Amino acid sequence: MAVSFDGALIVVDVQNDFCTGGALAVPGGEEVVEPINSLLGKFAATVFTQDWHPPNHASFASNHSSKTPFDSIELEYGPQVLWPDHCVIGSNGAQFRCDLKDDCADLVIRKGFRPTIDSYSAFFENDRNTPTGLEGYLQTRGIRSVCIVGLALDYCVRFSAVDAATLGFSTTVVECACREIDLDNSGADARSEMRECGIELTGMPI
Repeated sequence: MAVSFDGALIVVDVQNDFCTGGALAVPGGEEVVEPINSLLGKFAATVFTQDWHPPNHASFASNHSSKTPFDSIELEYGPQVLWPDHCVIGSNGAQFRCDLKDDCADLVIRKGFRPTIDSYSAFFENDRNTPTGLEGYLQTRGIRSVCIVGLALDYCVRFSAVDAATLGFSTTVVECACREIDLDNSGADARSEMRECGIELTGMPI
């Protein structure tokens, strides 16, 4: 499988809070900016996703007594990791990295804005039923392949890629344009699941 530049580039959550110094920093998160910038403008469509949480979000450990970040709880839709408060609506942490060429985006998908549902995937919220609208957008554009980059490989990139493949999109993840949290071996688990779904993990396609 080769990257199709007739498809869409999906840039996942390259935001201040996921980079060094941020509230939920992914190790080396800012290192994805340069390779992502080199890909911008080369695809038929470019979509950015943006974590966008209200302060009372159910995924924030601070909203649950006796819980700390990285604990897990059960919500109506299943297990949910609890995170430090991050990407709060309108905050600096929720903004895209200033060196990311975000003016190249054809569409920005904001996710996680519903207080009771977290949202990792670019396609569905974590209840696995509520769509973001991205599938319909890509279908309307006649796009059937996606290349996914960003943060973090083992959470939002992984969920986005698996959903894309499940929906029938030819899916590639560019590993050098991703970084991972690697919580409890989540990095290896993500790569294994993505490969099982037929997703190609590749280096820079150009």
